[in-house]
Amino acid sequence: MKQMVEKRIEILGTTVLDLLLGLGGFTNYTMKTIFWTFKPPYRWKLLFDQIYFIGNKSIFIIFLTSSFTGAVFAFQIYVGMKVINADSFIGPIVTIALAKELAPVLTGLVVAGRCGAAMAAQIGSMKVTEQIDALEVMGINSYQYLAVPRILGATLSLPLLSGIFLLIGYGGAWLIGTQVIQIDDAIFSSKISDFMDLGMVAEGLIKAAVFGYLIGIIGTFHGFSVTGGAEGVGKGTNLAVVWGMITVLVVDFFLTSFLTKIL
Repeated sequence: MKQMVEKRIEILGTTVLDLLLGLGGFTNYTMKTIFWTFKPPYRWKLLFDQIYFIGNKSIFIIFLTSSFTGAVFAFQIYVGMKVINADSFIGPIVTIALAKELAPVLTGLVVAGRCGAAMAAQIGSMKVTEQIDALEVMGINSYQYLAVPRILGATLSLPLLSGIFLLIGYGGAWLIGTQVIQIDDAIFSSKISDFMDLGMVAEGLIKAAVFGYLIGIIGTFHGFSVTGGAEGVGKGTNLAVVWGMITVLVVDFFLTSFLTKIL
């Protein structure tokens, strides 16, 4: 019995130590990327390539996700609101939810799944094939060349994608509200202007920028942390997606608490 307790204590201690070491490594990595972000040379072409990959290449999946999210959410709100004869509030409820929560969070989850995995896989593959070592031999800092453009690209692209999500999601809600549920178009639109303000839109865009930064940091970190060949690349990719999504959901709560007070 005593040996079993000692074994469990040893396992717990090892787990805590690994967690602290991982947190320390992530903090050190973050500091390095911040340092190399402001140190020349600035690699604008690499940055624009990442904005194209993260932003432009994600528009189609954002279009599908946002249009059906707005439509389904409008219909579900209608099911509840018709009981109290408050159909005219469907527009503002859906639009506020999209602006403050659904657009930035769902955009973050989509990009974490699509681009976070790609970041980890690309950098991880370069590491196991020693291409990162070759960059360092040529005098090119790997953090500045590989990590910084991806992090900045995600940070700049997420607010744009979130804005597109909001507009298309509103379009889906408008289509269901006015054409299917038969709410008067003027009432649908006027109610939105009565209840919404720019602070709500700004809250969603700020959240999206923070999510983009975190997705970029997490995706590239797990790419640089890859060890053990192809199996390690798969593991790093999986961790980048899982932790990226978890971080978006957890950080959203704290951002909501903070931004609601100042906006």
